[in-house]
Amino acid sequence: MGIEFGGLLGLIILALDIWAIFRVIQSGASTGAKVLWVILILVLPVVGLIIWWLAGPK
Repeated sequence: MGIEFGGLLGLIILALDIWAIFRVIQSGASTGAKVLWVILILVLPVVGLIIWWLAGPK
């Protein structure tokens, strides 16, 4: 049961990360800022997503 929950949680995080990356790319931020946000989200999937949600380009 733990493995199934972990897999589901991983899929949810992956889906949210992909959604966040698309939102970053579509934002009006500069190219440099977009690249930094995407790298942050890719390198730190959970923490990067939380930081982007709190402080990212609106």
